[in-house]
Amino acid sequence: MKFATVEEPDGTVRCGLVEGDNLLRLPAGTTVLELIRAGQLHDAGAAARAAGDAVPLSGLRLLPPLEPPTVRDFVAFEQHVAGMVAGDGGSVPPEWYEAPTFYFTNPYALLGAHDDVPVPPGSQLFDFELEVAAVVGRDAASPSPEEVDIAGYTVFNDWSARDLQRREMKVGLGPAKGKDSATTLGPWLVTADELESYRDSAGFLGLDLRVSVNGTQIGQDLLSHMGWPFEELAAYAGRGTRVRAGDVLGSGTCGNGGCLAELWGRGREIPPLKPGDVVEMTVEGIGTIRNTVVEGIELPPVRPARKRS
Repeated sequence: MKFATVEEPDGTVRCGLVEGDNLLRLPAGTTVLELIRAGQLHDAGAAARAAGDAVPLSGLRLLPPLEPPTVRDFVAFEQHVAGMVAGDGGSVPPEWYEAPTFYFTNPYALLGAHDDVPVPPGSQLFDFELEVAAVVGRDAASPSPEEVDIAGYTVFNDWSARDLQRREMKVGLGPAKGKDSATTLGPWLVTADELESYRDSAGFLGLDLRVSVNGTQIGQDLLSHMGWPFEELAAYAGRGTRVRAGDVLGSGTCGNGGCLAELWGRGREIPPLKPGDVVEMTVEGIGTIRNTVVEGIELPPVRPARKRS
């Protein structure tokens, strides 16, 4: 099943089941997050089919499929890490292989599948990141991978201001402002059972991932090239703490052109994103998101720190 959250022409927000070109609306006030936490996604989908309250998707604005309590983004593709450090003559750090690494990003900056994306204030090196996100289906404390429940998957674009990211990470923290201006989720949430046929014997989903800019394909990879399957990422996220139903876990950027910075690291001369550029991402079995980069707001420069004498 596929669940979407939409804004209707009168500004009303509704969610429902996607079937073909239509949205089968659920009762007003229902949210995808509540359905996940109650373990009722499939029951709600069956109820939506029975009710038959269908409206064309073409007249609706796709919002992020849910409002997650937290958004973690991992770095689970070895080829992406290798490309990011190649320009500095580096190699994948041994620490990458020891355990998954993630950061918390901004749940207040989520955008829908076709929303415009403003360039972050002060950035001249704007970039995309092609990812898939898993949504946790059940609360758990220090779960084993076998105890993890995944409710579903969606396409995840971790928009990145590389110049801001590079500066702040030299301080030994981050990424922060280099990453928190926008994250696209969409076009909908595909329930986990829909993608089980793509799972290989090692537990990875063999989904094809592609990204293009202005109609030219930039990158392509397979989700099964992750270093860890999502169940292990979720278990690590909850290690010594807990994960909650509705938490979003990004796979991290895929390799083979999953972002511009990886190609820059490998010596490719591709310009950063600019206003007017259209970034389209398609993930097999899930769907397509398509966002246009637009001018961002202008703000005064950040005041430097006062140096102690």
